[in-house]
Amino acid sequence: MAASSTLPQQNIYRKSPVGKTGVLTLTGFGIKVRMQSGHLEIEDGIGLERRKIRLARVGHGLKRLVCIGSDGFVSLAALRWLADQDAAFTMLDRNGKVLAVTGPVRPSDAKLRRAQALAHSSGVALRIARELISQKLTAQELVARRKLLDSTTADSIAQFRVELPTADSITTVRLIESQAARAYWSAWRTLPINFPRKDESRLAAHWRSFGARISPLTGSPRLACNPPNAILNYLYSLAEAEARLAASAMGLDPGLGVLHTDTTARDSLACDLMEPIRAQIDSYLIDWVTHQPLRREWFFEQRDGNCRLMGSFAARLAETAPTWGRAVAPIAEWVARAFWSTIRKPDTPLATRLTQANKREAKGTACPPLSNPPQPQNVCLGCGKAVATASTRCATCAIEVSRKRMLEVAKRGRVASKSAQSRARVAATQHRQQTAQRNWQPSSQPAWLTEEAYAKQIQPLLRNISLSQIASAIGVSILYASDIRRGRRRPHPRHWQALAELVGLPPGGAH
Repeated sequence: MAASSTLPQQNIYRKSPVGKTGVLTLTGFGIKVRMQSGHLEIEDGIGLERRKIRLARVGHGLKRLVCIGSDGFVSLAALRWLADQDAAFTMLDRNGKVLAVTGPVRPSDAKLRRAQALAHSSGVALRIARELISQKLTAQELVARRKLLDSTTADSIAQFRVELPTADSITTVRLIESQAARAYWSAWRTLPINFPRKDESRLAAHWRSFGARISPLTGSPRLACNPPNAILNYLYSLAEAEARLAASAMGLDPGLGVLHTDTTARDSLACDLMEPIRAQIDSYLIDWVTHQPLRREWFFEQRDGNCRLMGSFAARLAETAPTWGRAVAPIAEWVARAFWSTIRKPDTPLATRLTQANKREAKGTACPPLSNPPQPQNVCLGCGKAVATASTRCATCAIEVSRKRMLEVAKRGRVASKSAQSRARVAATQHRQQTAQRNWQPSSQPAWLTEEAYAKQIQPLLRNISLSQIASAIGVSILYASDIRRGRRRPHPRHWQALAELVGLPPGGAH
């Protein structure tokens, strides 16, 4: 009896689309995040270009789910699934503004929050503000000195930092920070922004340099008018979301800041925590734009001149979020300890949930160094195609560049050959060769070393000898040595014996 055929079954175990960083970014319209049969089902995209993802509870590798846009839905069951998996959910507006952030729930101590609320009256707020801005100015000084190569601006920032210990109010700290920021961003104005050659005709003039940090549309950094400022705004938004998660994980209220004023719909403490790592983000951008070009298709310009990021490009930038989260973690713990120190009788030492510093200290192990953010995509300087990390041109553009370079080198060579010095060297060489030919005696040549012996015994073996060896043995140029090896030229008989020794013929020739 023949075996009955079985119906094809759908494989529910699918390879996770989550990258090594653990970040999954959703873009487009009609975004759906819901639960189905114990799996997290995700759908995003635009038009017919839709993507469907199905994640099981085990082996997914998801740490952060970043949603760019506000068209769609996220079910409560999906949020519960993310919480159970210790994954964070971040919702960003299309201009990079943080709309919502949820993360793993941590126990909160009322004493710590009360100490945070009373920070200004206890005096710890001023100490925290000084330290945060001191770290920020120190990092900005290094960026100005090492990345922007502007020692004057770096010295100016250092001078402002010296004034911080004597600042007697939060207002004074803000004033010092604003003065340093004015000097810092002035050094960025002329930073060139490179694009592939094929994109140059579609670029506005203000896209070719960093320009001002303040947007003419808003009088603030919001609504950037060129790509580098748009990238910075988006990276800062990612850092703000990570700072909010860090504050919540430490049991702090993200909205009660010490440096930033209380503002509706802003997490002031999260903005405080990210101040020291802003320069790290700036350094990442400088390294990017100074070594690799941006692509025009990564950005689009609205009718009012606002520069926005395309969804696919924003998704790649979102992969840097874990890096900023690790950078802000020790800062959040230090701020929490500063609040905790104002409590008269704390029950237990404050837990270091983000860095596990207490456990490492007990075990005698050091904290691991911060990892670098993922490298941006390397593109061709000519056409903008993706190329290998160590390459600057694709195969097609490399051929064209090499051809132009060879033509330029040949042109320079022709010009150099007609100079007085070059002609003098040629004349001296010709005189030396003619003198050697006149002084050479045919009787000194071995009897066996005839023209026929050279053609049959020496010439065929020269193909195994390098051009530099031939040129050195008989005192000719590499070009002339190449012609000799190919048989296009036959050297003067006085050179035959040296060539015979070079190819390894015995004194009497081959028998």
